[in-house]
Amino acid sequence: MSTLTAAHPVTHTPAVTSGPVVSRPIRWAAHAAALTLLPSGLWRIVIAVGIPVGWGAGSGLEAELFPGVWSFALVALSAFAEGLGLLTLGLVQRWGEVVPNWIPWLRGRRIPPLAAAVPAALGAVAVTLVTVLSAFNWSTNMSAPGSPAGGYWWLMTACYAPLVLWGPLLGIVTVAYWRRRRIHG
Repeated sequence: MSTLTAAHPVTHTPAVTSGPVVSRPIRWAAHAAALTLLPSGLWRIVIAVGIPVGWGAGSGLEAELFPGVWSFALVALSAFAEGLGLLTLGLVQRWGEVVPNWIPWLRGRRIPPLAAAVPAALGAVAVTLVTVLSAFNWSTNMSAPGSPAGGYWWLMTACYAPLVLWGPLLGIVTVAYWRRRRIHG
C-alpha cells in the first residue's frame, strides 16, 4: 500500500437511492414523449428560415414573410414546446426526484412527488385534449385559403401527427412516476 493511500484513506459515502429502477418501457415512453414534438418544431423552423412549404397568400405563413419578424416567434414556440417535452425526462431521471446540485439553496433536496406529478398530469390531460381536438378538425382547418396542399399537406400532417401521442405518453410516464415515488419516496 502506498503512503498516499495510507495517509489519505478514501471514504465512501452511500449513494442516495431514489427507489426502484424505472422500467425500460417507461424510459422509452418518456423519450418518445419528448420526441413527439420534434417534427412539428422542425417544420416551424423550416418556415422561420424562409423555406417555402406550401403556405399561400392570406395564410399568414406565406414564404415572402420569412425570414422576418415572426421567425423569432416560430423558433421560440418550437424551443418552448420541446423544452416542455424534455421535462418528461425528469419523470424518469434522478433530477425529477432530487434537486440537482447546480441549483443554489435547493440542491440535494427531495422533490415532493406531487410537485412533479400534478403539473405533469394536468399537462397530459390538456395536451391530449388539444391535440385530439385538433386532429379531428385537421382537414377542416387545413382547407382554409392559403393552406398547404398536395405533398406539402401530407408532409405537414406527418410532422404534426406525432403530437397526438404526446399527452397519452406523458400520462403513462406520470402514472409510473407517481406509483414509484408514492411507494418509495
